[in-house]
Amino acid sequence: MGADIVDVLVVGGGVNGAGIARDLAGRGLRVLLAERDDLASHTSSASSKLVHGGLRYLAQGHFGLVRKSLLERERLLARNPHLMQPLRLVLPHDATQGPRWRLRAGLFLYDHLAPLRVSAPSRALALPGTPEGAALQARFTHAFTFSDGWVDDARLVLACALDAQAHGARILTRHACVSARPRDGLWHIQLREPHGREHAVHARALVNATGPWASRFLAEALHHPQPPRLRLVQGTHVVVRRRWTHGAGYLLQNPDGRVLFALPFHGEFTLLGTTDVEVDRPSAQATEAEVDYLCTQASRWLREPVTPADVLHRWAGVRPLLDDAQGDAKAITRDYRLDLVKAPGLPPRLDVWGGKLTTFRLLAEQAADRLAPLLGAPRGTWTAEAPLPGGDCGPLAPFIAELQGAHPDRDPALVARWARAHGSGARALLNTPPGPEIAPGVCEAELRHAHAHEWAQNGDDFLWRRTKLGLVLNATQQAEVQRWFLTCAKPGGLGATLS
Repeated sequence: MGADIVDVLVVGGGVNGAGIARDLAGRGLRVLLAERDDLASHTSSASSKLVHGGLRYLAQGHFGLVRKSLLERERLLARNPHLMQPLRLVLPHDATQGPRWRLRAGLFLYDHLAPLRVSAPSRALALPGTPEGAALQARFTHAFTFSDGWVDDARLVLACALDAQAHGARILTRHACVSARPRDGLWHIQLREPHGREHAVHARALVNATGPWASRFLAEALHHPQPPRLRLVQGTHVVVRRRWTHGAGYLLQNPDGRVLFALPFHGEFTLLGTTDVEVDRPSAQATEAEVDYLCTQASRWLREPVTPADVLHRWAGVRPLLDDAQGDAKAITRDYRLDLVKAPGLPPRLDVWGGKLTTFRLLAEQAADRLAPLLGAPRGTWTAEAPLPGGDCGPLAPFIAELQGAHPDRDPALVARWARAHGSGARALLNTPPGPEIAPGVCEAELRHAHAHEWAQNGDDFLWRRTKLGLVLNATQQAEVQRWFLTCAKPGGLGATLS
């Protein structure tokens, strides 16, 4: 591409950047997305994996945020059954936290702030003798159940990037935007590859969707004199062996006012999270104190205690939250703000501040609504009822059964995993000769597909973001996957360079 002109350069390959690139490309604009690492390699793959309204935000008075989150939850669940499924959550009542009617009232409001298209309404549950109660300590006798949704967060980002590409966008991973200067009505941009080679790009508009790095990006790449300040809040999650066999998760209220999610995770595991620790850096690393906190709080509720020795895997992500002058990190708003910066003779820039996973599509639509008129986009809004790639598979359970029936020679667990990851795209992958098995449950055809069509460049990309097979493969098996990428993957996979 060299110094060709694009309409929009989107900097940042998380869920907001990929969602904005998708929306703008679908409106007929020439879009380039540049991500310095892998897609979803930071905050957008380190979430609680929930598409939810945010029940706890009702207590903080954020009714508008909860309503738009609930509307988006229903829309996303309806259109993307492969990546997102409804999830029932159990909210046990602890007598020390006030009367049950207060929880009932909050859940009634949660049910009615937005129409339920996919999700079921809340209800009371007597815990003794139930599978839901068996996982909890016997002192908890009453609970409520309500609906939210589960999402494969990293593959959600990937699906947005794939849809953006299908609409003509160019997706560049491992390309850092090191400089952006306005001149002659265009942004003059330098993108740098990992080995140091730089490329020039000209863009009519620039989107700063760098998440926790948004302020730093303005200061370092644009030399902004006083970039806005974000509150950076780290959230840590841990994974332990499965603590129950029913399909629901738990929302557990801690004495410090935080909530703990205990969620079923990829069949064999339980996911516990999250923390709210304010930090001064955009990079994240789970601390022992956070792990101890999660284990301690889970052990207050679960019949089987959780200790740090039980933790099989941990991750941390930094949430870029708007600085709304709240003193307590857990009380900071999860809403977002879009700042469109334009002046006569200068190209426009859109800065994205804050946000949450559930509202990514709405954020992207509103961002595109701000930019599209300035760029003469030939088409208008389109994503509200459009499924992401693979979402036309229909209800997930019969789709999995259909694929398993059509491919009786393939491992049923692998067929189900591919159906959830690729939706209707699993049909083509299942019709591809599998090739040799590189690791248990991993054939060469899947690795080639991830490299050639999903921007996977190394073992970590595949094991932790394109899949979660890092949870079940041992170190030797993971090394075999890594070795395949080092020795068998063709250099310059999909969208590898500008040249």
